[in-house]
Amino acid sequence: MAPKNNAKAAKGKGKDASADDAKGKGGKGGAVKGAQSINVRHILCEKHSKKEEALEKLRNGTKFDEVAREFSEDKARQGGSLGWKTKGGLDPAFENVAFELETSTTGNPKYAEVKTGFGYHIIMVEGRK
Repeated sequence: MAPKNNAKAAKGKGKDASADDAKGKGGKGGAVKGAQSINVRHILCEKHSKKEEALEKLRNGTKFDEVAREFSEDKARQGGSLGWKTKGGLDPAFENVAFELETSTTGNPKYAEVKTGFGYHIIMVEGRK
């Protein structure tokens, strides 16, 4: 696993996940304090240049799941879906970023990026409970 200090979060389009959201002030769809599991998708790229190409597609309005099928080196057939994941069940750097993200849809994703020992991830969250 990568050390926690390797996490580099960069906000995607849409409203950024803020400290207020993480403290439970976020409304419907925001980061919720105490959420124990998230329905998460990601795009994993070993090379930084490939991750940048995927980000460009997202910025141009391509759906997250379509970009995942084209660029991700993990779970590509499922549109990047990792399904429901609980706290403590993911790489710590990935988890720290993912649990702070607002929920969004593949058609209008709010995403963040992080580097782990597996490579470069672009992450979006579809649900939380």
